[in-house]
Amino acid sequence: MKTNKPKALVLIPVENIVPFDGHPYKVLDDDSMNDLVISIQESGILEPLIVRSLEDAENKYEIISGHRRFRAAQKAGITEVPAFIRAINRDEAAIMLVDSNLHRERILPSEKAFAYKLKLQAIEHQGKTCGQVGHKSRDDISDTDSGRQVQRYIRLTNLIPELLDMMDEGKIAFSVGVELSFLSDELQYVVLNACEENENTPSYAQAVRMHKAYNAGELDYESIYDIMCEPKANQRETVKISAERIRSVIPQGYTAKQQEDYIIKALEHYRHYLYLQRQCDSR
Repeated sequence: MKTNKPKALVLIPVENIVPFDGHPYKVLDDDSMNDLVISIQESGILEPLIVRSLEDAENKYEIISGHRRFRAAQKAGITEVPAFIRAINRDEAAIMLVDSNLHRERILPSEKAFAYKLKLQAIEHQGKTCGQVGHKSRDDISDTDSGRQVQRYIRLTNLIPELLDMMDEGKIAFSVGVELSFLSDELQYVVLNACEENENTPSYAQAVRMHKAYNAGELDYESIYDIMCEPKANQRETVKISAERIRSVIPQGYTAKQQEDYIIKALEHYRHYLYLQRQCDSR
């Protein structure tokens, strides 16, 4: 009889370990990874990986928890890694993988989207194999997000990679990404091109209009560009001046309103000065 209790800690050659197929979390070779590599070189892997045996390969193991540690061990030149082996199937492993990472301090929207999708698929597959189709729902996926919010995250998996990256980078709002995810890939690329050419991104209201027009069969190349070319208050060109520079030229003790009035009057005086200079130069 199988048990999901971990076996004793073992050392497994790195060549016998593979990442979880389709795992949703990004493993980046960034500064944080470099710090982890140095830590492993100096102190070894302090927290063992959790893996499971692959059914179709002898002495091969799939990572459930520890993808970053595994990558860092590879970069550090470690030949064996400590791990606990779980005797579980892929669906159980997928649920464990997702749950062990969802409460990280920082998780990208794309990671959460594909994590929820992976967990939902695993739960639905478990239900089918047990004859319980429809027994589970999106409300069972997360203990922090509602079923509706889970569904909205899963919608993001329909975004083209470039728009998904823009959302991860904070260039596109979550709500905008959800609306754009309903468009076909072809039209999403038109939106992407419009973003690059106009150096802007769609607002939520614009994304909703595109979604509605798409559902009505009225969205095309021209209509997307027409919508994207509309001016948006939050994307108009602005001038930013640091508070330190302002304080260096404005008398102390001024309120924010007084500072604003002072700056406007100074600009008006300077404009008048330039006008007088032009008048003198023209004589």
